[in-house]
Amino acid sequence: MQSIISRNFLLAMTATIFCSCHHTDNPINKFSDETRMKIADFQDRRQADSLYRYFKHENALYRHDAVLAFGSLQDTSAVDRIGTVLLTDPDAEVRHVAAFALGQLQHPACERFLLDALEKEAATYVTVEILHAYGKTTSEWKVDPSIYLEDTTTAAGVAWSIYRAGLRGKANADANAVARDLLKPDFSQDTRLGAAHFFARGARDFQEFEKELIASAREDHSAEVRMAAALSLGKIHSDSALAALKGIIKNDTDARVLTNSVRALGSFPYPEVKHYLYEALNHQDVNVEIAASEQIVSMLSEDDWIEVSSLTNLVANWRVQANLYEASLKAGQNRDLAQEIKDRYGKAADPHQKAALLGSLKHYPQAYLFVHGELLKADTAIIRSAAASTLVGMNQSRQFEVTLRTAFAKIYQELIQSQDDPAVLGTIASALSDSSLGFREILQDPSFLYDARRKLLLPEHNESLQSIEAAIAHFEKRKGNATVENNFNHSISWELVRRIPGDQRAIIRTSRGNIIIRFFVNESPGSVANFVALAQENYFDNKAVHRVVPNFVIQDGCKRGDGWGSENYSIRSEFSPRRYRTGSVGMASAGKDTEGTQWFITHSPTPHLDGRYTIFAEVIEGMRVVDFIQVGDKILDVEVENSEAR
Repeated sequence: MQSIISRNFLLAMTATIFCSCHHTDNPINKFSDETRMKIADFQDRRQADSLYRYFKHENALYRHDAVLAFGSLQDTSAVDRIGTVLLTDPDAEVRHVAAFALGQLQHPACERFLLDALEKEAATYVTVEILHAYGKTTSEWKVDPSIYLEDTTTAAGVAWSIYRAGLRGKANADANAVARDLLKPDFSQDTRLGAAHFFARGARDFQEFEKELIASAREDHSAEVRMAAALSLGKIHSDSALAALKGIIKNDTDARVLTNSVRALGSFPYPEVKHYLYEALNHQDVNVEIAASEQIVSMLSEDDWIEVSSLTNLVANWRVQANLYEASLKAGQNRDLAQEIKDRYGKAADPHQKAALLGSLKHYPQAYLFVHGELLKADTAIIRSAAASTLVGMNQSRQFEVTLRTAFAKIYQELIQSQDDPAVLGTIASALSDSSLGFREILQDPSFLYDARRKLLLPEHNESLQSIEAAIAHFEKRKGNATVENNFNHSISWELVRRIPGDQRAIIRTSRGNIIIRFFVNESPGSVANFVALAQENYFDNKAVHRVVPNFVIQDGCKRGDGWGSENYSIRSEFSPRRYRTGSVGMASAGKDTEGTQWFITHSPTPHLDGRYTIFAEVIEGMRVVDFIQVGDKILDVEVENSEAR
């Protein structure tokens, strides 16, 4: 465990490194201004009262920063003050961030300010932000689109406004019709992308627009639009939608479009799509293979499990193989197949492969003693957490027999009493807090959970503590959500921040090749300083990429290699109007203000993350490397570039 004191010492030393490299009086980022730094520090410390004083400051930059801070604070008591700024401030940049902040608050009272602002706003880019925020807050989307569609920029705002409302179930049939029109090729890519994402994620009852969505999925010149439109076809259960998906899988050359098309097949009867899934298992892009195997897990019927089990020896990727094993056991219980998995597990060397094979046994509860034994003798955190997750998965499998409940209850109590691994404690506690599993009736004395709670520390073990507290509340028959408050514990090193250029870059060297990123220090100073300090410490060196979701993200920065690892500090979330695009670099978290060492890179636009996860950098070279990276690949090192140092 790394103490906060040692972290502060590290930050100071890193700042010294930057100091020695920059001999200039010219400001290199906005925090050379003492007042802007002070405002950012108030934001970091969540001191709303100290920020209000700047709302009417004569300097528009200070008003801008103070209002923007509430996009991260998300203090709903500020609605009226921010709404007033939106309607009255003379500076467009200030009004822009005021609109963003209101959208972040997502309070019903925001809607009236936003509608009033739409009527009077003259700046196009501010209008777009107001439309975004309106979609996040409205009780029902009912904007007159004709006012905005003649302008390319505001048309995109309408599309994304509908998307934001759709995510919240607040888009009606009229919104569907507007979004349909925005798919037309004479609108900008950003407009079409917003409309396509709306149909993929938020729209309901839009079968009448099948023709337009098929055309978009097949013909749009943007792969990003095609991939979203293809996903939407899975929500239209028609023969023509299925035929279109089959054609896309056969003819499209972009792996991301194929990945989403394969996922969309999950909405159709398995016999009608299985051969397309089987063919995708041997695609030249492994992400397509993984997506196909995941669909088979969710769809496989008892009639086909033998056929799928025979494919396990024909695929090269261990993750695909483990998924096929899982699908086969889920659909058809077979002792010989379970033994085959155990044998392959024993021969595997890579801990991530072993973890995946263990996970494939979650639908074969009869293997619980084997999994339990592997947990007890595991010498890596990856295996321990995978074994715990598999045991809990067995409880949730339809193959789980009630007669096994007492045996599992005994194992869980013993593990919580004997284990110090926070992932094991947190995972098992999630099963104990599940009222449908009935463990409270067997383990009536919750004292072992109190002992487990004492083993864990905030903020390092936040996720595990949340799970333990939920289990305790369940055993004590307390109503309401049990929460653990993760208090402010790590201030930003402004000395370091002020030495980071606004265009600072870093090279992430991986076992697949190099990725170059550019930081957004002006927008996310705490996150950038945290990453830079960790990189200077060589923290990321030789750490495995522990999570890859095809066409979504790759994730790294976990010291354990299983996603449960962090250090004994956390940093604040820093939200800005910036959107998640292809190659955005964000901070992973277990909820607001719980970020630490883990970060991710997006494969494609992921707008559902906007305003919920800090964006602190972007990929400027090496997206092909990002697309090829798989679980278990290594980050060799991270070099924070500095031309003057060289």
